[in-house]
Amino acid sequence: MKFATAIAATVLTVTVFGVTAVVAQQDPIKTRQDLMKANGRNGGIIVRMVKGEMPYDAAKVKAAFDQWDETAQQFPSLFPDTSKDGDTRALPAVWTERAKFDAAIAKFKKDVDDNRAKAMSGLDGLKVALGAVGKNCNDCHEAFRKPR
Repeated sequence: MKFATAIAATVLTVTVFGVTAVVAQQDPIKTRQDLMKANGRNGGIIVRMVKGEMPYDAAKVKAAFDQWDETAQQFPSLFPDTSKDGDTRALPAVWTERAKFDAAIAKFKKDVDDNRAKAMSGLDGLKVALGAVGKNCNDCHEAFRKPR
């Protein structure tokens, strides 16, 4: 019985991830916009903690770093050539300078991974981590995102 439950859970997980990937490929612009909105919400929470506007909360810090990691993992596949036009703030440089864009995503992933433990260590560590991750976000936005 336990084995059957484990197999069912595995099949369900694979199916959910497969459907998510298909949906993302059907509308990569919406998928990346949703990820960026989540990045911003989590960034706002972290900034409020750093500013002392809300108490340090390890669960929220973990959730932010988990979500940022998810973004870094999904982003490389969310900029197909078919998503150059439409309701997007992505600059043409995403496609014309693809190696630089991919390197920026890889750096974001590395910054998230390298700073997770610092952020989880408490407020002082979070301040250091936010500086590293936030700089990466800003640099990528300047190079690859249209201003409002």
